[in-house]
Amino acid sequence: MESADSRELRNRVEDRISAWRIVVERIAETESSILAFGRRHDQPVVLKVVRNRGDEWHSGEILNAFAGNGVVRVYDYVEGAMLLERLSPGKSVVNIARNGDDDQATGILADVIRKMSQRTPVNAATLQDWAKGFERHAASGDAHIPKRLLSEAHRVYLKLCGSQSRPRLLHGDLHHYNVLFDSERGWLAIDPKGVIGELEYEIGAVLRNPYEKPEMFAKPSIIETRVERFARDLSLDATRILAWGFAQAVLSVIWAVEDGFAVEPDNPWIAFANVIGPMLEGVVGP
Repeated sequence: MESADSRELRNRVEDRISAWRIVVERIAETESSILAFGRRHDQPVVLKVVRNRGDEWHSGEILNAFAGNGVVRVYDYVEGAMLLERLSPGKSVVNIARNGDDDQATGILADVIRKMSQRTPVNAATLQDWAKGFERHAASGDAHIPKRLLSEAHRVYLKLCGSQSRPRLLHGDLHHYNVLFDSERGWLAIDPKGVIGELEYEIGAVLRNPYEKPEMFAKPSIIETRVERFARDLSLDATRILAWGFAQAVLSVIWAVEDGFAVEPDNPWIAFANVIGPMLEGVVGP
């Protein structure tokens, strides 16, 4: 028997298909959304309907603010749903990294970040807003993250928040799986969270991915090489990239706990934070 939540989701999908006059060719499901691939007025499109309120609920508004600059174009959007251009072949940059050319993958990601400039105003969360995750976790009594690591990451995060330069609209979750190739437009970012902060923050998600292969990111030599490439290509502060990468990794584990995911002692992002932490000694003071 169909649940009330499933029925509500199906109704939202059908409503958008009708309102935006989409001829659907196939439907796919992910953990976070329903994707309907099809056409509107002979134009290839993808309808994305987000299952629940959360990080991607306002992705349409965020994409609209970027106006196609380094990101997939959005044609229509409402809260929780958006009509997007269909990228072809749509393969992610993670394939390049997995095939042994991490430097090329890093260069592609840096180029996409360079292109992502805001064109229209948007209301978005700030990095200071996201800092509240540390407070929520400390109050919850959850013990998945070592207290010492949690405390240090919180300290570093707040110190960085208070000394930002040139805050701007960021993707907020830009990494290997969220950058896809289109034969006409090249590499483009998808699935933004949207957050206002300095550009050094944007690199953090890249540094801890591909998630399922910690051997590809949780090593000092790899971290240093990636940070140096981003700092050089984007004229950023390497020390701040490194520090944001540390604090953001711990915050991401907090979000995983809040989303109900199992966090084991060997969690790749905790391992990454434990590797990068000593690299900051003497760099990010009290």
